[in-house]
Amino acid sequence: MKQQDAAQVTAGGITFYIRPFPAFKSVNLFGQLTKTIAPVAGGLLALIEGTGNEQNIFDLNLKDAAPALAGAVSELSGSTVEALMRQLLVDYGNVAYDDPETGNTMKLTMDKANELFCGEVQDMFVLAMEVVKLNYNGFFKKLAARFGSA
Repeated sequence: MKQQDAAQVTAGGITFYIRPFPAFKSVNLFGQLTKTIAPVAGGLLALIEGTGNEQNIFDLNLKDAAPALAGAVSELSGSTVEALMRQLLVDYGNVAYDDPETGNTMKLTMDKANELFCGEVQDMFVLAMEVVKLNYNGFFKKLAARFGSA
């Protein structure tokens, strides 16, 4: 995928368009992402290894992963999660959406994200996971295949 190519996803009934991060921004953000998800990575990788199939983190059933995710989230501060979400969704201008009011495709801003996800914050996490999948899917798949639960 090229930097200007956009993947189309739906979250909360809204169509979003996600472009990959530039390479160096991706590396920078990967550091933040790794620090944030490190507490849960071991548990998720163990779940992948236990399936006997070649999978990656994004192939997991959320129900199976919920205990590991709950444990990881309890270790995070709200400001850490908010900063990561801002970086994934608005800071780099990599997410656009079809505005339900105007029908126009617009760049996702902090104000619009607050409006779109107010009362439906789970949809913001769904969108953030799509951004992570687009940018790092191959990395996590290769990591799980190489190291398993280690």
